[in-house]
Amino acid sequence: MTETSAHEPESTGGAGFKRISRASHIKELILQNIFLLCALIAVMGVALIFVFVGVRGWPIFGEVGLGKFLGGLTWHPTAGEFGVLPLIAGSLVVTVGAMIIGAPLAIGTAVFLSEVASRRMRSIVRPAVELLAGVPSVVYGFFGLMILRPVIAKMTGGLGFGPLTACLILGIMIVPTISTLTEDALGSIPGGIREASYAMGATTWQTIYKVMLPAAKLGIIDAIILGMGRAIGETMAVLMVVGNAPVFYQGPGKPMSTLTSQIVMDMPYATGEHRTALFGMAIILFLFSMALVGGVRILSRVKERTA
Repeated sequence: MTETSAHEPESTGGAGFKRISRASHIKELILQNIFLLCALIAVMGVALIFVFVGVRGWPIFGEVGLGKFLGGLTWHPTAGEFGVLPLIAGSLVVTVGAMIIGAPLAIGTAVFLSEVASRRMRSIVRPAVELLAGVPSVVYGFFGLMILRPVIAKMTGGLGFGPLTACLILGIMIVPTISTLTEDALGSIPGGIREASYAMGATTWQTIYKVMLPAAKLGIIDAIILGMGRAIGETMAVLMVVGNAPVFYQGPGKPMSTLTSQIVMDMPYATGEHRTALFGMAIILFLFSMALVGGVRILSRVKERTA
């Protein structure tokens, strides 16, 4: 029976398997701690932003009152009126309008790329859709200001500033987000489901409408919710075309304002209670975003349970 050389790695019992060296253990431990640090930095970043905004904005709820702040009908800081209800309504109008315009366009694009388009067509359309995500929001704003606004002005008889122009711009901006996630949801469906539908005599369109879309329903809802988060948080493009009048919706071509656009408009000169109120509006936006992310997480858990 021969003795094992001191220079040979010790076997763990299986042929060809060698015991991991101490140096490898140390490297893995270092990498594990680095990854943990990266995750903690991300979590701490979100927590610090929330604490900072909360500390700066929370006093407004005590100074003005929660009811007057959230339910107030007039935003006129110089007169001491800090009602943000018209701004909340404006954000919701613009977001819902953008979803009505952008979601069907994005889902149709995803269905085309996933189920209909040839490989050559897919190689042309997909990069074009992805390119939309890389266009700066100020460029979208210029497009809306110079191209869409005159058209809307002729249609409505006004100046062209208002929710309709903002909804059209945001509808285009959210297409890449919803389209990409919807295409992923359709691509995750097992191929056997398509084959079973075709075996039953269904056409391509029947398979898409009655089989594929229902099967990917939760994933599509996830995509729409994330698209809403993208729309409700957009600032620069909306600021350039919405009109920035802190009033309730008066028509598709009448100026109005949103939470994000009003914050950008007022922050450079706001002081005292006015500045605190702007941070209070930021808290509202943060809570909206948290609610949307929470909705996505709940749907993901439902999807895992039903899978």
